[in-house]
Amino acid sequence: MDVFSIIGVSRGNEYSPNHVDNDAAIFNKVAEELRLLGCKVDIYAEKDFVARNVKADIIFDMARDRATIAHLKSLEDEGILVVNSAYGIDNCVRKPMTELLLKHGVPHPKSYIIATDQAFEEDCYPCWIKRGDSHAMVKEDVCYATCKEEAEHILADFRNRRIPTAVINEHLQGDLIKFYGVQGTDFFYWFYPSPCSHSKFGLEKINGVAKGIPFSVEDLKKYSDRAAEVLNVPIYGGDCVVSADGELRIIDFNDWPSFARCREEAGGKIAECIYNRAKMQMK
Repeated sequence: MDVFSIIGVSRGNEYSPNHVDNDAAIFNKVAEELRLLGCKVDIYAEKDFVARNVKADIIFDMARDRATIAHLKSLEDEGILVVNSAYGIDNCVRKPMTELLLKHGVPHPKSYIIATDQAFEEDCYPCWIKRGDSHAMVKEDVCYATCKEEAEHILADFRNRRIPTAVINEHLQGDLIKFYGVQGTDFFYWFYPSPCSHSKFGLEKINGVAKGIPFSVEDLKKYSDRAAEVLNVPIYGGDCVVSADGELRIIDFNDWPSFARCREEAGGKIAECIYNRAKMQMK
């Protein structure tokens, strides 16, 4: 068994809205599993990692802070292995995520990207209006609009908060599904968020209770792994809507979510992913 010295960078609490404990739990679980594989693991908070100018040959992270991501990118440019890649984390920001998924043919809602100071003229209501320049930090960063007046109000709020771009997605009718995966392993887990309370901001209630529309789990995993490859985030989660005819469309994709409902199994698979990539890196 190969022994690696690995650094873990945890996620700042401000980037875990309503999920601080869950995010910490999966991060600590992965560190524990890596130690069971014989690795030496040192843990840093995001701000400490940057302040101390920490370097290592192998890093796993749940970073979100801009300074942390910039530091990780510089280390990746030097050839250091970072999982998830800081470049991948940036790809999961709403605007580039939307552009990349559409460009590479990953099933996705009809979407528009606009500057918040321009009028939105398309008639696609109801729709979702989401800040384009970052991950969702507060509930108001992802809003549901049923008409032009509501859209204008949301965009005005974005302008007031100096959010320069918005991504607008058509609202899809159907069953909402949440999923978690680890690229390069056989791990894939999905569930209906209703009627459970697993939610950051409670927006899942818009789609209502799932009807159990039949769909292909194999296709969902295939599309999700494709999105992980395109976005460069092997440790991932997301949301998908299953339409009445079983069509799948991914509506959101996240770098390293909480894996709250499947933490025990996911922790070992994430550690396996990091360990195998470390072995490839050190060849």
